Amino acid sequence: MVIDSSFYMNLALTEAWKFQGLTYPNPAVGCCVVSKDGEILSVEAHQKAGTPHAEVNALKSAYYKLTNDKEILPLTISQDIHNFLLKNHNNIFKDSYIYTTLEPCSHIGKTPSCASLISNLSIQKLFVGSLDSNEIASNGNKIVENSGIEVVNGILRKECDELLEPFKKWQNDKFVFFKMAQRLDGSTDGSVSSLESRKNVHAMRDVCDLLVIGGNTVRIDRPTLDARLVDGKAPDILIISREKEFDKTIPLFNVDGREVFIEDNFKRLDNYKNIMIEGTQNMLELSKPYIDYYLTYIATNFDVLNIQKDTKDIIIWMKKGDI
Repeated sequence: MVIDSSFYMNLALTEAWKFQGLTYPNPAVGCCVVSKDGEILSVEAHQKAGTPHAEVNALKSAYYKLTNDKEILPLTISQDIHNFLLKNHNNIFKDSYIYTTLEPCSHIGKTPSCASLISNLSIQKLFVGSLDSNEIASNGNKIVENSGIEVVNGILRKECDELLEPFKKWQNDKFVFFKMAQRLDGSTDGSVSSLESRKNVHAMRDVCDLLVIGGNTVRIDRPTLDARLVDGKAPDILIISREKEFDKTIPLFNVDGREVFIEDNFKRLDNYKNIMIEGTQNMLELSKPYIDYYLTYIATNFDVLNIQKDTKDIIIWMKKGDI
């Protein structure tokens, strides 16, 4: 049968973008496992640094779909999943295909080598989007090829390279994104985002080095700006303000383990790697020269559209040059 490589790689890309901003300092990566007949066995992504990579998550899900063996489901540590699959795969992946947005890692660090795992599962072919420029993790394709598995590179390479841009930015300099929330009609007053979106933002704060916000927003909203909804750590805060005096009972000033800076410029950004900016239209205008990406949450849960209250928000990443 004819395999539509772009279709399957696009599934992996779409899944990976769901976790963009959450995997720091690792890249966002997606993976799709397909049977020899073209059936989609799994589509998964890397979700957080220190947790299983996309290929491991996808192979775990595919194994369960093929075997209905529930013994693999409770496994969450990458090494445990590796060991289980190597012991129990019984060649069920023979003639299957793997599509991954990034070359499988070759190194053994917090997680084992994905390239080594793939090499031992008798798959038919590996399709790769982007090559790994990280010297420590690169050369995974060579490991897979040396095991006799065919590797095809460059599937939706442009799109896969775009997925990696935040990772490349914070590796070599810093990555700055502006987070905003609005309704479909453009309004931003009151509570806009759903609980699920607020948890997503808190998860991003958990992995951010620095959060930037305007002085007026701090005075009016009196925020905490922590990651309590995901039990995460609170980032340092940069308040952009000409006026240096603030009511220190505002919750953000009383979070353990954080530094709070009050400055009238953005020079502080140079000391950090992964930076989120939150605020109003005024803050957006002030910070434009420093922004790499915009992250927008669009709420669809207002009554005029007769949409259910638990409707998921639309989440959009936009590159600076695209808007």
